[in-house]
Amino acid sequence: MALIVQKYGGSSVADAESIKRVAKRIVDTRRAGHEVVVAVSAMGDTTDELLDLAAEVAPIPAPRELDMLLSSGERISMALLAMAIHSMGFEARSFTGSQAGMITDATHGAARIVDVTPIRLREALDEGAIVIVAGFQGFNRDTRDITTLGRGGSDTTAVALAAALDADVCEIYSDVDGIFTADPRVVPRAKKLGVVSAEEMLELAANGAKVLYIRAVEYARRHGVLIHARSTFSSAVGTFVLGDGMTLPDELSDGQEGEQMEEPIVAGVATDLSQAKITIIGVPDVPGKAAEIFKIIAKSGANVDMIVQNVSAAATGRTDISFTLPKADAATALKALAGEQTAVGFESLVHDDQIGKLSVVGAGMRTHSGVSATLFEALSVAGINIEMISTSEIRISVVVRGDDLAEAARVVHRAYGLDGDVEAVVHAGTGR
Repeated sequence: MALIVQKYGGSSVADAESIKRVAKRIVDTRRAGHEVVVAVSAMGDTTDELLDLAAEVAPIPAPRELDMLLSSGERISMALLAMAIHSMGFEARSFTGSQAGMITDATHGAARIVDVTPIRLREALDEGAIVIVAGFQGFNRDTRDITTLGRGGSDTTAVALAAALDADVCEIYSDVDGIFTADPRVVPRAKKLGVVSAEEMLELAANGAKVLYIRAVEYARRHGVLIHARSTFSSAVGTFVLGDGMTLPDELSDGQEGEQMEEPIVAGVATDLSQAKITIIGVPDVPGKAAEIFKIIAKSGANVDMIVQNVSAAATGRTDISFTLPKADAATALKALAGEQTAVGFESLVHDDQIGKLSVVGAGMRTHSGVSATLFEALSVAGINIEMISTSEIRISVVVRGDDLAEAARVVHRAYGLDGDVEAVVHAGTGR
């Protein structure tokens, strides 16, 4: 008997039929003799609909009340899923995040997990019940308020439960069959990976891959949780995400261990259309100006990604600094910079929200030359201009025009020999 934690996203529980399909999969796992704990997201687009509703009644909703509202979506899902399992003759018990012992800090809308005390869950499992937990939410002991975990919160809930319960595997279900070499909606001939390292998955998630969220992958790597990303709509083996020194249990490998003999040069190509670029023109090229600028941006709460500083113009002694950040943070950052223009001494600001970021990720980059040359050559042949470049040990990222991003992903994917023989299947169309 294994203890298996499963997580189902919004597209997996979008309606009554979907919930019954998920219930059957859970029951089949229980019939196979395993203990099952399930973390569930809100149905379909419920969270977005609740956010829209909140905006209609209050331009700036109170954070505490917004968390109370948003956490209701997962409570609906967990109760309906438990009812569906009961109708199949199996006992299921649903728990809110606070009932499940998901203890967080007091930050509404983006709370961090500080402890997990799954006492009631363990009791329910010992009594033979299937456990259903509302994802995305927790409880702060000091304020005694409900909190939500922010983007990817249900994935993080599942991984945290798996760590606290010492589960054998954490299965993250979505509407694709696993982790692909690229988003199959963008690159139809993307191939499913059998195994990917946690290090590579962190880079892919940080740079636009949507099947797993970076916080969940970070938590899994830190606590030694084996993640299995797979499809709600298929029984096929998905993709295993392995941390340092981690190997697949024999009963889970299904031939996957052969894929680990040597790290691939490139594991995948990620795309991201959610960023904007700000260029600060005419910055005095003297020590300390970059520090001034990025302190201002940090105080605004914006999260900077890529940074490029041009060579100083000899005639003026000034330079331009460009950086990328989430589109949602751009207005705040621009306002903060404009307010300090005189103090910093730059000439003007340019905002560009029509960019796309393409990232090539692979642990094999450390030991293989020519990876960047292949990327630049592929984009050059396709006539796609590069605006910014950023690298790490196992990643190369470039900024291109947003309209060029899909074509860039396809030509780069092909250039690295990642195309499969057939088109990938996307069962429901959202990636979650």
